[in-house]
Amino acid sequence: MTDTASIVARWQDWQGQGLEHCTCRRDGQGLTLEGVVIGPRDALCAATYSVRTDAAFRTREVRVRYIDGDLLHVVADGVGTWRNVIDDVPLPNLAGCIDVDLGLTPATNTLPITRLDLNSGQSVGIRAAYVRALDEIGGRLTIQPADQRYTCLEPGRRYRYDGVASGFSAELEFDAFGLVLDYPGVFRRVALPDQP
Repeated sequence: MTDTASIVARWQDWQGQGLEHCTCRRDGQGLTLEGVVIGPRDALCAATYSVRTDAAFRTREVRVRYIDGDLLHVVADGVGTWRNVIDDVPLPNLAGCIDVDLGLTPATNTLPITRLDLNSGQSVGIRAAYVRALDEIGGRLTIQPADQRYTCLEPGRRYRYDGVASGFSAELEFDAFGLVLDYPGVFRRVALPDQP
């Protein structure tokens, strides 16, 4: 793809508290997600995030900043080696992680779905670099490995996500651009006037 394509998506948490605004752009160099999240899951907080991939949709850079709070900035080489940019230190605990999973947004489910390009019935386990939302941990932003599994139920449209350690499972539906529509029990897509 040589031309740039983009879409704007908005989600609320499942209870209708808070709002997220995300722009997803794709071009020949990869995919970029940029968003603003206000008050996810009843938390009194706001955050911005930016995720950039390479042309193979492997995560290369992640920034998360909580307003009046913590900042996380990490980079990856696309083959599983990560570095904390702020402290200028390697992150060996993330060895082998190709994707990032930000707990404050459903947008990052786009990354493995796009990168893996699974056929119907195909299931693949991955290790993602997981950043918990601050309302889940109540402290400093951390990034840690998380074993996950994606199973294709309908190519380009429906997938099952399984958190291996947590036992959490959800069936996710995606739009034509590869962004989550609803994430049952967690996030709901908000319709925009000029988009489905």
